[in-house]
Amino acid sequence: MSNILDNILATKKLEIASSRQKKSIANLEDEITSIEDERGFIAAISKKIEANHSAVIAEIKKASPSKGVIREDFNPVQIAKSYEQGGATCLSVLTDKDYFQGSTDYIQMVKNHCTLPVLRKDFMIDPYQIYESKALGSDCILLIVAALELLQMQELEAIANELSMDVLVESHDAYELEKALQLETKLIGINNRNLKTFDVTLQTTIDLLKEIPPDKITVTESGIFTREHIRLMHEHDIYSFLVGEAFMRDDDPGESLKRLLENG
Repeated sequence: MSNILDNILATKKLEIASSRQKKSIANLEDEITSIEDERGFIAAISKKIEANHSAVIAEIKKASPSKGVIREDFNPVQIAKSYEQGGATCLSVLTDKDYFQGSTDYIQMVKNHCTLPVLRKDFMIDPYQIYESKALGSDCILLIVAALELLQMQELEAIANELSMDVLVESHDAYELEKALQLETKLIGINNRNLKTFDVTLQTTIDLLKEIPPDKITVTESGIFTREHIRLMHEHDIYSFLVGEAFMRDDDPGESLKRLLENG
């Protein structure tokens, strides 16, 4: 996985350089001035959690480097509408083109057809991408600790805050979590997938909980497939989930979400 991540980040640098030639940060800032549809990502999650309801960030993802194409019949607008009807709190939209078959176009497409806040899920390594995310209409960005140094994360978070975007910071282990907790954001993602073995266990989230202060919101990522998984997390006072693959493999992603949320 480390090799895959290295390849992705190398590709991302080339992608950013190409984007800068077509559109400068100054151009993006001009586009940002016309953004009116701002939706509170953390606020939406907090509202659900305060009511003791599950807050699901439902993911729109066609493919991944490890699984290949996950969903052949891929229509991001239909999927977004289905998720909204199924009870999603927020959406996560994959925008990486080369490795996840995503597109930056999907963010505005989705926001034009549903009312949910949208996370741009991509590999953020440069301030340019933060301005670009805002210009695209993103309400939240993802920072992956495995891909960034602490100072980089702090810089990118500061820009996101200036642009009124929320931040989800993602960790895979205790070492990464220690760095993640030095950011200001309340939203702490724990990815239950081991980057070395690809094994997935919800015990990762449970084991790391003791390190996360009570004023933070823990989002458990990867490995959520059944109502039993939801109940297990509830037993540990975790009410926020990022789920993608389980829904993407279902004919009707929103119905799959609705079944997962029954009694939760």
